[in-house]
Amino acid sequence: MPETPHIVGDVMTRTVVAVGRDAPFKEMVRTLGEWQVSAMPVLEGEGRVIGVVSEADLLPKEEFRDDPDRVERLRHRPELAKAGAVTAEELMTSPAVTVHTDATLPEAARIMAVKGVKRLPVVDAEGKLQGIVSRGDLLKVFLRPEEDIEEEVRQTVVSYLFPGNSSVRVRVADGVVTLSGQLRDTALIPVAARLTRAVEGVVDVECHFRGVGPDDAAGTTT
Repeated sequence: MPETPHIVGDVMTRTVVAVGRDAPFKEMVRTLGEWQVSAMPVLEGEGRVIGVVSEADLLPKEEFRDDPDRVERLRHRPELAKAGAVTAEELMTSPAVTVHTDATLPEAARIMAVKGVKRLPVVDAEGKLQGIVSRGDLLKVFLRPEEDIEEEVRQTVVSYLFPGNSSVRVRVADGVVTLSGQLRDTALIPVAARLTRAVEGVVDVECHFRGVGPDDAAGTTT
């Protein structure tokens, strides 16, 4: 059976640009531009992630550049305090929102959605940087070959729920899985749909089963 990338460590980018807590403002701007990224982790010691600096953290300096008096008056407000910051430690968002290498892709997606971030530093059990995962990385599962999806559905759903039933068919088109065939127990249809949706790369599921038996109606669809 084809292997599926089930965890963050399988899809993350391992080469990551990062800066130390003492990195100066211009170095951070230059690094973001050279690497064409919009955010980067801030590290200390042997690579422990202590924060994240993003373009949004750097922009207040330009936003309030023509009104320095206002910056001084309102420096106590977090968004304006960053206008006077000059190092990564002063600018970074801390603590950093991170994810572990063994987290599942749905877990990473939920963290991004709840925290409103586009990427997550990936850390080990000691908080040391291992990579970075973006929204685009999580979407890679939908590029999975359809023959791999079909084979996994056959192995993990059809063979499990309908052993010995050779009439059950699996078809995959544009990520949509269609299950069809004859069933004696139509109560298993919602279960089949739920298990199929859990297969990575599946966009949607359609079930077109026919019940067989004196009390079963034909044409069941979910």
